[in-house]
Amino acid sequence: RTPFRQWVLQRGQNTVVSEAGSAHAIAATPNSATNRIVGQWLVGCSGLVLGAVVLGGVTRLTESGLSMVDWHLVKEMKPPRTQAEWEAEFSKYQQFPEFKIMNHDMTLTEFKFIFYMEWGHRMWGRLVGLAYILPAMYFWKKGYFTRKMKVQALGLCGFVFFQGLLGWYMVKSGLENKPESYDVPRVSQYRLASHLGSALVLYCASLWMGLALMRPANKLPNTRGIVLLRRFAKGTGALVFLTALSGAFVAGLDAGLVYNSFPKMGDYWIPDDLLAFSPAVRNVFENPTTVQFDHRLLGIGSLAAITSLYLFSRRMHLPRRAKIAIGCLTAMAYTQVVLGISTLLLYVPTPLAATHQTGSVALLTFAIWVLSELRKVAK
Repeated sequence: RTPFRQWVLQRGQNTVVSEAGSAHAIAATPNSATNRIVGQWLVGCSGLVLGAVVLGGVTRLTESGLSMVDWHLVKEMKPPRTQAEWEAEFSKYQQFPEFKIMNHDMTLTEFKFIFYMEWGHRMWGRLVGLAYILPAMYFWKKGYFTRKMKVQALGLCGFVFFQGLLGWYMVKSGLENKPESYDVPRVSQYRLASHLGSALVLYCASLWMGLALMRPANKLPNTRGIVLLRRFAKGTGALVFLTALSGAFVAGLDAGLVYNSFPKMGDYWIPDDLLAFSPAVRNVFENPTTVQFDHRLLGIGSLAAITSLYLFSRRMHLPRRAKIAIGCLTAMAYTQVVLGISTLLLYVPTPLAATHQTGSVALLTFAIWVLSELRKVAK
């Protein structure tokens, strides 16, 4: 071989090696394709969290949440199989206040129903945990995460674990013996609100990050109207979140059964027992009348804010997706109000109440979508 030919061959080999290395580097570097994959994963995880919230609401409505009196991460994944195992589990349940006060005539067949409801909710929670942790480990190893995304992934996975511990902490409050109380055994409304609130935070964070990775931000003009619309949408989203969270206090105190009339509460616009507890601040969280009154006000306020947002947005030139998102948010707001009033007037039937609870998360979903469509372009 001549020196020139050897130089050409060596040059070609170096080019092939260089191109292969570059392709590997590109595959291991976050880009629009990998961001889309990670975004789809996060949106899928948010869907699983939504399922957990809905299943948890049905579990509470069927009064099944206190049927499992132990918490083991792995051991309880296997439900009772034999008759002896079921009787042993039922015997443990009989030692706690819910059976002694409410369900003292419950049969084993009835116990199996509430047990499977709670067991299904806990197993779904474990599925959510695996759906976050296992793909996060894979994407981390493949190099799909930026430094910021690594911190976010660690935060989401840690929050899932915290959510499971918070759920057991909530259940424990309903298993405590209270000799001085003859009230219906129930979990603490504070712990219930914390458990639901943390689930909603996890849901919103996952959905927001997923949409941001899947869809590029709209190039909206930085006009005064757009800035005001964006701020208005943020405030409306916060109000929707607060309304959904107040529903946890309604559920925890069975406040939906106090005044089953609308728009008045009984014969009054403002009931006499609104400030029956002392000090006055206790009424906001512990008085069923006040809790229902506050939830009504927040629901009406959310509807008014969403309607105003819709009317304000009509005066602006927005991208098609943003208009669709605001329209869906408005339609869902009116649907949710109708569901809430119907649930109240019909004395909280379980199917309708579960639909109303699901509607609150659907409304929050559309609020997040609107915020995602109106977000600023990253610099």
